[in-house]
Amino acid sequence: MVSNVVVVTFDGPREAGELRQTLRNLQKQGLVDVEDAAVILCDSHGKVKVDNETSHGVQVGMGAGALAGLFVAFMFPVVGMAVGAAGGALVAHFMDLGIDKQFVKDVTASLQPNTSALLVVVNSADASAVRGALSPYKGTIYFTSLDPDAEATLRDALSHRV
Repeated sequence: MVSNVVVVTFDGPREAGELRQTLRNLQKQGLVDVEDAAVILCDSHGKVKVDNETSHGVQVGMGAGALAGLFVAFMFPVVGMAVGAAGGALVAHFMDLGIDKQFVKDVTASLQPNTSALLVVVNSADASAVRGALSPYKGTIYFTSLDPDAEATLRDALSHRV
């Protein structure tokens, strides 16, 4: 499955978080498959906060690591599971799942005070459902790996607030 990265910036501090919640709701309905999502907020003083969800890959890695840690747990019960989970998260990180930390830093550096950005790694989406969900938001595409037609549709949806 090919994932697409989409980064949208907003002129207000709340929109990115609100859109992420909207995407979560669409995911619960099976209309979008979000692998990872991060909200970057830049407050009025220029202080930045990154709220990154744990990607599915990291969760799987942690689970697999915890399982492996069970084998070690026979000798060192609590330590075995903790080390296994941490090792699994590290393996998932090196598998390059989710949003790259340097990319997050680059987007962060581009934000002005009282703005926000949403970085999303999407595996699949129902285009009409996403377009409808975007109607309350007005944002700017900072980056996307979508094909040109899908990118044009996304830009159009974000340029008109209903």
